[in-house]
Amino acid sequence: MAEKLIITIARQYGSGGREIGNRVAELLDIPLYDKNIITDAAERGNLSTEVARGADEVATNSLLYTLAMGSNVLGAGAQFGYKMPLNDRLFILQSDVIKGYAQRGSCVIIGRCADYVLRDEKSLLRVFVYGDAAHRCARVALRHPELKSTQIMDVITKTDKRRSSYYNFYTGNKWGKYDNYDLAINSSTLGIDGAAQAIAECARMLMSKKENKE
Repeated sequence: MAEKLIITIARQYGSGGREIGNRVAELLDIPLYDKNIITDAAERGNLSTEVARGADEVATNSLLYTLAMGSNVLGAGAQFGYKMPLNDRLFILQSDVIKGYAQRGSCVIIGRCADYVLRDEKSLLRVFVYGDAAHRCARVALRHPELKSTQIMDVITKTDKRRSSYYNFYTGNKWGKYDNYDLAINSSTLGIDGAAQAIAECARMLMSKKENKE
């Protein structure tokens, strides 16, 4: 891809969003950033990687800090004199890391409110991947055979609730709401490869449109 394009992928649990993101990166021959966001943020903030993983995509539990800083802490420092909770510190570190990735060139970024963090980027494709309940349950069952069938939907519901709370808290927007994204893909309908190909084709169309304008 001659021009830069950043693709952010938010996803429901069990929808295959991470796998789709990997495939999109392969199709477009661009880097994928996912778990390495945590590692790079931990290194940047001199944090233990294990500690950072425990706080990843989890909103702060500090009521005092929440009241002091408001619902959106992006870019906020410790200027109010409060000791910043680990969750908030990690979010800001990850945001800085994500911006650094975007400056390097085209890439695919999974989760971590990247669509919001990079909202000022001119070349940004914001994707939300979702799926039917039965499809998602089947995928989670394959990934976690130790779970009983009665537990699977509970895990899906709780994981989505955690992701939604994290996104809503740190951005002030609503996770999964259509007008926060450019493209919504039902992986149950298209499958992993079909969804990836649709996103990659959309990315190529956007870049072609941009090149024609220039």
